[in-house]
Amino acid sequence: MSDDLSASVVCFTPRRVPVTTLGHSSTADTAEPSACSAPTIPVRPCPVCPRLDQEFEPWRQAAYWKAQHQRALARQQDLLLEIERLQAQLRLREQQLFGRKSEAGSTANEASTPPQPTPKKPRGQQRGQPGPSRRDHSHLPAREELLDLPPAQQCCSDCGQPLASFPGTEDSEVLEIEVQAHRRVLRRRRYRPTCACAHNPGLVSAKAAAKVIPKSIIGVSIWVEVLLDKFLFYRPTYRLLAEWQTRGLDLSLGTLTDGLQRLLPLFQPLYQALVARSQQQTHWHADETRWLVFATVEGKVGYRWFLWLFHSEEVVVFVLSSGRAHDVPEEHLGPVQEGILSVDRYSAYKAMRQVKEGLLVLAFCWAHVRRDFLEAARCWPREEVWALGWVERIGQLYQANEARLQALESQPATFAQKDGQLRQQVADMAAQTQQELAAAQLHPARKRVLTSLQEHWAGLTVFVEHPEVPLDNNTAERAVRGPVVLRKNSYGSGAVWAGELAALLFSLFQTLCLWNINPRQWLTAYLQGCAEAGGQVPSNWEELLPWRLSAEQRQAWSLKKETESADSS
Repeated sequence: MSDDLSASVVCFTPRRVPVTTLGHSSTADTAEPSACSAPTIPVRPCPVCPRLDQEFEPWRQAAYWKAQHQRALARQQDLLLEIERLQAQLRLREQQLFGRKSEAGSTANEASTPPQPTPKKPRGQQRGQPGPSRRDHSHLPAREELLDLPPAQQCCSDCGQPLASFPGTEDSEVLEIEVQAHRRVLRRRRYRPTCACAHNPGLVSAKAAAKVIPKSIIGVSIWVEVLLDKFLFYRPTYRLLAEWQTRGLDLSLGTLTDGLQRLLPLFQPLYQALVARSQQQTHWHADETRWLVFATVEGKVGYRWFLWLFHSEEVVVFVLSSGRAHDVPEEHLGPVQEGILSVDRYSAYKAMRQVKEGLLVLAFCWAHVRRDFLEAARCWPREEVWALGWVERIGQLYQANEARLQALESQPATFAQKDGQLRQQVADMAAQTQQELAAAQLHPARKRVLTSLQEHWAGLTVFVEHPEVPLDNNTAERAVRGPVVLRKNSYGSGAVWAGELAALLFSLFQTLCLWNINPRQWLTAYLQGCAEAGGQVPSNWEELLPWRLSAEQRQAWSLKKETESADSS
């Protein structure tokens, strides 16, 4: 019997011999007995030893229940892991539904363990810090008002003697804003020829006022307000009309909707110019978000469309598409020969033809990697210390890259030193990843995050050789934030043309802001040119493109740079 309480039994089949041969020796008696053909462990009672099955039944039962116990323990371990996984998924869903959406300053405060209490910083002006500078409003038009004492107060209250006027005034300013709708009553003078020349008409009058939409009562200023309010400040049109009603202006939503559709052709040449300019760049930030279009289109199931973004240094382009496949960025960046595309880890970018051919290099986002570790810290409390350690390493990576960029142009020696430190830090993170992945019995949460980090390592380290490429794709995420706000306020677009107009004006207004051009002044000048051209695209529209404007015109339309305040509240 062995140490594990198992036993083996060997049986032999009895040999039958005639009675007459008993007592006689033969060669067969001296021969070795043949091996038994019975199995090692009998499956039924042995005919020679009837008690064998009964004697060894307890040992067989012990081995059987020991195996069942091992199976139960393994199943219990699997169930505990499944419970832990479901609890982690529940924490993630609760965070997505009810947790903070901002990632500013998120480290241990987003994990399950509450942070250590720290002294609360007082709000407002901090002691020892320079105070905020006053904002300059001298560029605003001034309306002077003279405030004087009432006649009864221009004399002494005791003796009644009059007060003598003193030179000068006590001056102060009060900021006011006035929004008022008005009607332009156009009266064109008429003239009658006094000569008998045949080519003169019967009456001669002044030229009719220019209108963006012929025969429409809506002027340029109203269209400017409608377009800016919806596509730059992301407020649905019905709210703007409700505000105008409080000011005495009552317009129909259907009238504005019809007018918006007629304005679409006026902006299409500008959009094509933005697309062409975007294709000439060498670095883009790309992202996509859903956009509902409540229209029935052949071959399209449902109303979910997608708004793609391509943000470069000089131009911002939004593309409306019914799908989310790789053909959209392929078509937009079709003639591109080489460049870098900063993206998240969405598989459509990896499937692009330009990426497979080596024309485009994908630079992945470290902010998404950081979210993976924060998600692991929130969902798996036992892995919190490990995950927050990686979050700290990523923060140090940002700091090292920022220190390198500060010395990029003016301090070559310092840049070389900081660049070497950054490369060493990247190498240490790669070695740490390999070491942790090689560990035995790696936790599923660690394995998932580290495997993704290893698979995207080449794209995550593009910034090392290209300092102009940022570590993350936050530029694109900030650019799509406004359209997402409008999507939540107005649920998307009611027709395909409305979605195309939204993508077009999102692109135009964000490009103007990128060039520090006031969208209100630029749009007023462009629509006024369309009105003077009889409701058509003006002949000089290319001169109004941001990169074609003269320095004087760009300065005249520039946004006033506000001085940043120390109190961000």
